[in-house]
Amino acid sequence: MIYLDYNATTPCDPRVVEEMLPYFTNQFANPSSATHMAGRQAADAVELARGRVAQLVASDPRDVIFTSGATESNNLALYGVARAAQRNGDRRRRIITSAIEHKAVLDPCQDLAQEGFDIQYVPVDSEGFIDLERLQSLLTSDTLLVSIQAANSEIGTIQPIADISEVSGKAGAFFHCDATQAVGRVDIDWQNLPIDLISFSSHKLYGPKGAGALIAQRAVRQRHLSPLLRGGGQESKLRAGTQNVPAIVGFGAACNILKSEAWQETEEASKLRDYFEDMLLKNVSDVIFNGKLNKRLPNTSSVMIKGIEADALIANLPNFALSLGSACNSGAIEPSYVLLSLGLSRSSAESTFRVSMGRWTTKDQISEFVLAIADASRRLLSLQ
Repeated sequence: MIYLDYNATTPCDPRVVEEMLPYFTNQFANPSSATHMAGRQAADAVELARGRVAQLVASDPRDVIFTSGATESNNLALYGVARAAQRNGDRRRRIITSAIEHKAVLDPCQDLAQEGFDIQYVPVDSEGFIDLERLQSLLTSDTLLVSIQAANSEIGTIQPIADISEVSGKAGAFFHCDATQAVGRVDIDWQNLPIDLISFSSHKLYGPKGAGALIAQRAVRQRHLSPLLRGGGQESKLRAGTQNVPAIVGFGAACNILKSEAWQETEEASKLRDYFEDMLLKNVSDVIFNGKLNKRLPNTSSVMIKGIEADALIANLPNFALSLGSACNSGAIEPSYVLLSLGLSRSSAESTFRVSMGRWTTKDQISEFVLAIADASRRLLSLQ
């Protein structure tokens, strides 16, 4: 099996697994058990990981709230800010997002709309970029929060986060950025941007599943964020429950590796993606790539082959792991809402599949993949 679905999840790096193993066996203590050495050692391991995660996005370790993953982080950001506003007597009720956000943002927004919040959706253009002028027009004195992703998992489009954070901040709104696909892949100056909340996940970074983080700036943490989970003082009282020490240790190890290797890895992924697209155009007819070709994730291709449904193509490529789009939606019958939001027709959306490369993708694998696509395409077209 050749794996080409790195945007869905990444394999755990062996170096990460090695750091995690002791915390499944001998070093199993609860990090909240401060009365004995074993508990304090577990707590030290959590804090080391916290520092490593913070370093990757140039943040203060105290701003890192460990969660179970980006979905929980997004939920904590959205519900947390909304609940805190209600608690603090803040009358602002407008939340602005886009139609191509992950469901972990869109679903909480829909839920908050049922509670009386005014949810506004910034439109995107045919390449997936949000309309900045429209965003500015939506920013009113009633705007509590803006939530826009750094990069889209399906088409790879990288949003102008610096501009979005600036206009949001000037309007007095909190800005949340779902950076799940961008951290470790996109050169964003996290330290100097006015971003109040950043979500991301371990398993997209060659770390384990079951760990993620919400980076919450001090002022937000202290006054403008209510916890989803209560019943303990963990994570600055913002995420109750015994910490998942092995996963957190692995998360920290993955971030530490990326700190030194990310940009070389990004360059290699970009070369492989370009090689894939060039070779595909030479071997398969009627190929179209979705999104902006020079402002997207370096490892991602959203591909449409006219006249061929993507699910049929994937069924004819049993030796390759790829997807129709977001892993959270690839089991759905309906075509991707992201692609439809770009203005694609239903038939075009149904002809689109995603290829996402990663740390262990090779040029030989890509060559084999393209030839397999060419062969499968010919077979499918001959049946029409």
